[in-house]
Amino acid sequence: MNDSTTYGLTTGAVARRLGVSPTTLRSWDRRYGIGPAAREDGRHRRWAPEDVAMLEEMCRLTASGAPPAEAARIARTGRTGGPGAALDTPPRTRARPSQPAPGPVGEREGPGPGGPRPARQPGSGNGLPLGDVRLECRGLARAAVRLDGPALDVLLRDAVADHGLVTAWEEVMAPTLHAVGRKWESSGDRYVEVEHLLSWHVSTALRQVVPAGHRSMAPVPPVLLACVPGEQHTLPLEALAAGLSERGLPTRMFGAAVPAEALDAAVRRMGPAAVVLWSQARSTANHALARHVAGSSFGVKGARTRPLMLLAGPGWAGRTPEPGTLRPGGLREALDALSRHQAGGGAASPG
Repeated sequence: MNDSTTYGLTTGAVARRLGVSPTTLRSWDRRYGIGPAAREDGRHRRWAPEDVAMLEEMCRLTASGAPPAEAARIARTGRTGGPGAALDTPPRTRARPSQPAPGPVGEREGPGPGGPRPARQPGSGNGLPLGDVRLECRGLARAAVRLDGPALDVLLRDAVADHGLVTAWEEVMAPTLHAVGRKWESSGDRYVEVEHLLSWHVSTALRQVVPAGHRSMAPVPPVLLACVPGEQHTLPLEALAAGLSERGLPTRMFGAAVPAEALDAAVRRMGPAAVVLWSQARSTANHALARHVAGSSFGVKGARTRPLMLLAGPGWAGRTPEPGTLRPGGLREALDALSRHQAGGGAASPG
């Protein structure tokens, strides 16, 4: 029995079969969770037949013009028979080289109200692969390529003011971030500076979102937002934090790669109404940690409670959700679930 039968194909062999570079396959795994279900010794990629079939579908969809993140979501669904990326994930976030990302949050399944607005002319995004998007994306892309930070601030602020946070994220910020990521990926590390600058200004715009009507934050326990250990992608969580702020709900953002011990200590000290854990790839999804946090209890003896647990990001896909957890399918779904929970006073299940 040969190694390919026992362990599956190597990345190089799969790349030759599909006519793509090994670098592209590794990038798809890192950015979109399109990787092998098992790894030899926990590190080396070995592609089983179902993994190769998933890649073939990914290649077919991207060749037909589908955005890579959407193609990955569909391809993963075909392999697992389950839902696609949790929170409709975007490519990356605050990680190297930067973060075109989006997602608890991420791309929409289809056009928003009124549909995407057509571009005025081809190439109006200065060569970025934007496709059929809102006109605001074209202007944002042009400003990013020019490295025009002040213009980015104005355009992003106007998008949030005109459309609200969810639509601005899903139909303006995320598509432009995806386009910059695709351009970077296909141009030999060019446009990294564009990606860094755009990601920074998107993050800044998200942090500037204020409660609707300048309401003070509701007097309920906060929502704790954190990336699992080893996960550097934060933009999706920043979008969720901004959406909660827009609704007047308090949050505590712990950001990238939170150590398990620190997360456990924060949960027990804060007694949050809910915990959102973000994982971009299966390699960072820590199911044991998710079970532990979901089972954490706090409060006075006899009335101890547990937080509502949301597992966000494509890293959690492909497995049955952990008991007592939710896996929202997009930014709006996550916001609605947390809003409903907080409307009940943020009361968690009895411990």
